Amino acid sequence: MSEYFVHESSYVDDNVKIGKGTKIWHFSHILKGAEIGENCSLGQNVNVGNNVKIGNGCKLQNNVSVYEGVEMEDYVFCGPSMVFTNDLTPRAKYPKGSAGYKKTLLREGATVGANATIVCGHNIGRWAMIAAGAVVTKNVRDHALMAGVPARQIGWVCECGAILGDDLKCTCGRQYEETEEGLKEK
Repeated sequence: MSEYFVHESSYVDDNVKIGKGTKIWHFSHILKGAEIGENCSLGQNVNVGNNVKIGNGCKLQNNVSVYEGVEMEDYVFCGPSMVFTNDLTPRAKYPKGSAGYKKTLLREGATVGANATIVCGHNIGRWAMIAAGAVVTKNVRDHALMAGVPARQIGWVCECGAILGDDLKCTCGRQYEETEEGLKEK
């Protein structure tokens, strides 16, 4: 018996690593060289590109395509139909291939809401939250709450997901201080 689950309608190419407890649901495709950590959930119609790295405990909702050049640390959440890019100047007639792709890194615990777009070449900070429909065009600091087109910071969020007030104290008991990288727990 396998240590992970792949629905019979999905395809997993050769040379793929899938961690224990991970579930890959209907009509998904995992391309060669991809690495998916333990206890992840990939919803219906998820595409994981060549050489993509996904950490432990990540959740990718339906209709998410993770293109080559994207890397996720542990506990990243990708909402339904959110979008990654990997080429800033694509042309069908003049493909660049993987050497021309820009890297995108989602740090531990980052959340990207439904139908949001992450333009390639940017980092999403630890425990940051991108609102549904936002378009990220620059790096996002740790714990930043981003919304709009283009996305701009409208506040801060706790590791638990609660929006923080000006005192940077959460009802869960965590307290933060602002740093150059974003918020840091006290």
